[in-house]
Amino acid sequence: MIEIRQEDIVEQRETENVVREAFWNVYSPGCCEHFLLHKIRRSHVFIPQLNLVALCSGMIVGHVINIRSYIEGDDGSCHEILCLGPIAVLPQFQRQGVGSALIAKTKQIAVSLGYKAIILCGDPSFYAKQGFYPAEKFRIRNSDNMYAEALQVCPLCEIASLNLAGKYHEDEVYKVDNAEFKEFDKDFLPKKAVSGTPSQQNFLRLQQS
Repeated sequence: MIEIRQEDIVEQRETENVVREAFWNVYSPGCCEHFLLHKIRRSHVFIPQLNLVALCSGMIVGHVINIRSYIEGDDGSCHEILCLGPIAVLPQFQRQGVGSALIAKTKQIAVSLGYKAIILCGDPSFYAKQGFYPAEKFRIRNSDNMYAEALQVCPLCEIASLNLAGKYHEDEVYKVDNAEFKEFDKDFLPKKAVSGTPSQQNFLRLQQS
């Protein structure tokens, strides 16, 4: 049975290890998502209630974090939304509903906090099953004012009332300083970085579409 709850401060390094294991060589050689998690927790866009871990028999097997983000509306307004990610599940626990459970709990808490939508960049083949739609459906573009296949939106209210047309601006917290990252990663066990994996090739395709 999977338990979903808020991450405890003493679990931070264990969670970072889970995220590192989950992302290693998936989207790029090695990974930096555990460093992103570390940065997000210390940023002004961090939402503690939406920093969640999934446990199986007391062991952390998954994690998701969300930040405050915004869409620059075509109507001149600023729409505050959530941005989900990174979301991670240990490889040996994938395809067992852990990620779905983390997203379901995220939605439940997000609604209680008054958010109307969640946005993310990810593989549509997975997130469509979790209630996400292509951002283009809501006329939401990236900061380059282009529609992107990987940009997905999950409404948390009636779709007809979701007036979010505009440009989504990814927060600066997702930008990685390579020197800072390398210094941070020294505290983790060495792992071999591999390039050209099928998942990396698929991610590159999504980025270009």
